[in-house]
Amino acid sequence: MNSMDIVKVAVKAADSKKGKDIEVIGIRDLSVLADYFVLVSGDSSTQVKALADEIEYKLSEAGEEPHHVEGKQSGWICLDFSSVVIHVFYKEQREYFNLEHLWKDGEIIDVEKLLED
Repeated sequence: MNSMDIVKVAVKAADSKKGKDIEVIGIRDLSVLADYFVLVSGDSSTQVKALADEIEYKLSEAGEEPHHVEGKQSGWICLDFSSVVIHVFYKEQREYFNLEHLWKDGEIIDVEKLLED
């Protein structure tokens, strides 16, 4: 799978579990960390865990395993798939860390188009 394939699976998985404010930021030209960040919020710690579990499950089904997972017991779970880093936040954590602002120079990818594919 290429980076965009991983992004599409992650976005669809997050949407299927009613993830809120799904955003994809292309950072390939800004950093060596990854090609894309996927950000999604949940309304409760239970939903945050369910979102992360579903994303990880759907990507595993597609043959992709995370390089690293961080924060399973917190309000911010980070799933690192090397070229794509998926951030699953409790809404207050997302507002506090405001990654959208930190990576504002990144390319904003149209999530609606990803969901159509």
